Amino acid sequence: MIAHRTPCRPGFTLIELMVAVAILGLILVMLAGSFHAVAAGKTQAEGRIAAEQQSRALLWQISNEIRGTVATQNEPSHVIVIGRGQMENNAPLDSLSIATLDPGHRRALEGFGAEDTVSYATAANPDHRGWFRLLRSQSSSLLSSGGGSTSVIVTDSLLSIHFRYYDGNLWTESWNSEALPPGRQLPQAVQIDLLIASNAAPVRLSTMVTLPMAFAQW
Repeated sequence: MIAHRTPCRPGFTLIELMVAVAILGLILVMLAGSFHAVAAGKTQAEGRIAAEQQSRALLWQISNEIRGTVATQNEPSHVIVIGRGQMENNAPLDSLSIATLDPGHRRALEGFGAEDTVSYATAANPDHRGWFRLLRSQSSSLLSSGGGSTSVIVTDSLLSIHFRYYDGNLWTESWNSEALPPGRQLPQAVQIDLLIASNAAPVRLSTMVTLPMAFAQW
């Protein structure tokens, strides 16, 4: 009696399976790395866009407030432009106080409200070393005591802020209208340099603002 052998069915050896699993694992690692890189790039791009929008909005607000600085001839006004230059961690962190007709984004129905004194100052950010907070305070210029002023954090990722003042002949690093004679209390122009941190490269913006009422003084 002849025994019939069962034909061998084709299959994979253990080594072949191990090699296939290793290759599959390598492919999955590569895909995971690609997805992570895309997600990180998206996060950085969104952070950069948000930092740029915040910086431009802040620069626009400060520029408008400086442009609205008050010095009228016919009506009494409290002329205030006090800018102090200071350095910290080799970065300029200047302060500024102005009496303006255009505080922030708010105006009266007729176009302008009463004069307000707006001040900008800096303070260290306790939650992030090397970053600073930019504090904005606002009070009525009609109050000699300056009461009613409250500080608001307008950004907590400030790296530097620098103001320069043009008197018609020279640029200076500071300004004090209270120490100047009437007719010369306002600078003709102010340059603003702003550096804001982001999760990517810092955002650097600069602009120069002319003060219309500086020419009305003469």
